[in-house]
Amino acid sequence: MPKNAVAGVVARPEFRPFEPFQDATSAVDRLIEIYERNTTFLRGAFQDALDGREQAGRTRACYPAVRITVPSHHILDSRMSYGHVAEPGRYQTTVTRPRLFRHYLQQQISLLLQNHGGVVEIGESDLPIPLHFAFFDGANVEGERIESLKRPLRDLFDAPDLGVTDDAIVNGTWRNTNGGPLPLAPFTAPRVDYSLLRLQHYTATDPAHFQNFVLFTNYQFYVDEFLAWARGLMADGQGEYEQLVEPGNRVTFLGGQVQGEAAARMPQMPAYHLVRKGHTGITLVNIGVGPSNAKTITDHVAVLRPHAWLMLGHCAGLRDTQRLGDYVLAHGYVREDHVLDADLPTWVPVPPLAEVQVALEQAVAEVAGLSGWELKHIVRTGTVATIDDRNWELRDQSELVQRFAQSRAVALDMESATIAANGFRLRVPYGTLLCVSDKPLHGELKLPGMASVFYRTQVNQHLKIGIRALEHLREMPLERLHSRKLRSFMETAFQ
Repeated sequence: MPKNAVAGVVARPEFRPFEPFQDATSAVDRLIEIYERNTTFLRGAFQDALDGREQAGRTRACYPAVRITVPSHHILDSRMSYGHVAEPGRYQTTVTRPRLFRHYLQQQISLLLQNHGGVVEIGESDLPIPLHFAFFDGANVEGERIESLKRPLRDLFDAPDLGVTDDAIVNGTWRNTNGGPLPLAPFTAPRVDYSLLRLQHYTATDPAHFQNFVLFTNYQFYVDEFLAWARGLMADGQGEYEQLVEPGNRVTFLGGQVQGEAAARMPQMPAYHLVRKGHTGITLVNIGVGPSNAKTITDHVAVLRPHAWLMLGHCAGLRDTQRLGDYVLAHGYVREDHVLDADLPTWVPVPPLAEVQVALEQAVAEVAGLSGWELKHIVRTGTVATIDDRNWELRDQSELVQRFAQSRAVALDMESATIAANGFRLRVPYGTLLCVSDKPLHGELKLPGMASVFYRTQVNQHLKIGIRALEHLREMPLERLHSRKLRSFMETAFQ
């Protein structure tokens, strides 16, 4: 029982026991039914309390859950990196926002039934839904009227509990201390709820608008180019993309009609969504500068289980042969960012993913109109070093230069290793394509007026390359894209 739970719960919906299902669609329908009934119950009880009709004791409702019992070892298709459990046992995961995750849940449950046969069970867990998470549209439950309550809010309802809102499963530190079910999914329902609300806060867009293919950038220039391109597609009135969603949930539909207002003020990490059927479009997030932002946004986007994310940004070129505007395709990382050291030790290698690397190189060749040996004139594959000190140039450089030389690093930035490492940690395919914007070791600092015509031309191409790479990845079968390199020997069945 969570640490903020109190004995004497007197008001809760009628308990829904676990029932067997052989069909994924029906199973998800039951998840939706339980979740929406229970969150409606909590919101209604909260309104009653505000209106002076509070219960004598506590009010509680719990998350729905999926569980499966696998009695024996199965001979499975070893090419699949997900969709099956590692060994016999009982597995369970709590579920939130099942309507938002309908397609994902149907796919994951279908694979379980396909690979293990039998049934999955759907019912009500014993994990309480915090009142704050029952208001999934971002409504604030800590408003002025709370002060009128006769008792503290925590005496009436369950509050968020960090004890069950963590990354123990994906970090590989989860331990079955009470002999209960093994984890079926990488995140618990409270962990997902926490990130969904944070995404809304940081990006000023509803999580429902996020697409499964994501670009991260650290420059407004890319946002401007993306918006110009996306608005052109919408104005054209035809094509595969259906909507453009901007901060404030302002929607431009195919044909140019606009619904909603732009955000009154820009959020910390604004997001822009070019929507395609089945969430197969492209989301662009301007994450700003630094590894802290890079970790923050990827921690939260990961709960949506995207199929790929790429970093498109600027970097310092470390080789004299590089020119401003050259591209760097990362195939390795030196992690001097430090924000993930406690979750993913630096001795853990972050491998290149062949599918992503090939898609990026293919996209560069197509957009730049070069191939083979000629492509090496503008793109270099190598190690990228990510550092947490933007003004590293002002320090004694001898130690840094030695480390750069020993690692064979060809570029330096502040976000790429963080995004790649968190992709590895959270099982999201990742890649990096950077554009050289300065060469500080060779006297070319990032200062106004120093950009060449070549550099400006390459930057114009950079976004197009990222978009084309994601389109290539979208054409791949998911079982191939979600590489086995991202999975350990004891993994959750859900991707």
